[in-house]
Amino acid sequence: MSRAVAAVTQNNMPEGKITGSWENIETHFDNSLTHPWYKAVFLLSAAIASESSHYFEGLKYLPALAPVTAHSISSPMGLGSDSLPVEIDLFGKPTYLADSMQFHLEYLLRIAGEGVYYIMPTFRGEDSDARHLNEFFHIEAELKGNLDDMMKTVDGLIGACARRVLNEYGDLIQSITGSTTHIAQVANQAQRGFRRIRFDEAAKLLGDNTSNYNYLNGKIIGMTSLAERRLMQQLGEPLWLTHLPRMGVPFYQADADGEYAACADLLMGIGEVAGCGQRHTTFEEVSNGIAAREVDPAPYSWYLRMKRDYPLPTAGFGVGLERLLLWMLKHEDIRDTQIFVRQKNIYGIP
Repeated sequence: MSRAVAAVTQNNMPEGKITGSWENIETHFDNSLTHPWYKAVFLLSAAIASESSHYFEGLKYLPALAPVTAHSISSPMGLGSDSLPVEIDLFGKPTYLADSMQFHLEYLLRIAGEGVYYIMPTFRGEDSDARHLNEFFHIEAELKGNLDDMMKTVDGLIGACARRVLNEYGDLIQSITGSTTHIAQVANQAQRGFRRIRFDEAAKLLGDNTSNYNYLNGKIIGMTSLAERRLMQQLGEPLWLTHLPRMGVPFYQADADGEYAACADLLMGIGEVAGCGQRHTTFEEVSNGIAAREVDPAPYSWYLRMKRDYPLPTAGFGVGLERLLLWMLKHEDIRDTQIFVRQKNIYGIP
């Protein structure tokens, strides 16, 4: 047993969890400092962040120091957007808190290295719920390669994190969830790669039930969280759902063919834990993607210039740290993973 686990155990850590502490900031102040659940959240989050950096360093990826502000958001309000931007006034100018720093990573990858990464908070404007946070920690990377290269990289990362927490905090997880079997299985599965299924194949498996799909003009462009759960129940987890409909993803995702994009979501726990995709390489491809999704090209003039003057085949991914943590702890509400509560209209510590 590690010293960190021993310390928690010696503090009479009870079995079970705490839920809804964030609803009362006054009591949450004490809970976050004294309740064993939040000790576990802190220790496991630290292990995931530490192991992620170690894994990327082993791949010779360089850590990227990226700003948390952006003028060109990666999920613009247009077709394919999956989040609302967070706009602020910074020095008298409208600016966005980054919903992803993917664009920064794409830019920096052209300077040096085979891959770049960061672990930083990112921001979303939609209401928080059991699956979504307004501010969460993103493990993102961009590499020189294609979709398959990226998926194998994510397999390796998830496997490395699973082995780390199993070795160092297996007793801690056992005391909360009653089992570490799910983590041991994923650590083993990662070595041979997680199962994959294409979106069109998954749709055939799920059938025509409208509760499984998101629609645009009567055409399927994505799957609901309910569908994700149904797939995992039938096929197991983790599960890669690949080649999503092209009009259901942002403009920068490369096309696999006329109908589907070269992208994939990794499903485990409450649903999507990681999203990854191959990027358009050329100016023309990005221009077509912007036009098809009815996005204003003006804020992306620099991005178009980068694709025109410095074309480079790349792919990237983002892992939601808190969603990975939820899976490890077999928990259902992501709001319970925040020591420092960051939700709309909830102001806490500090």
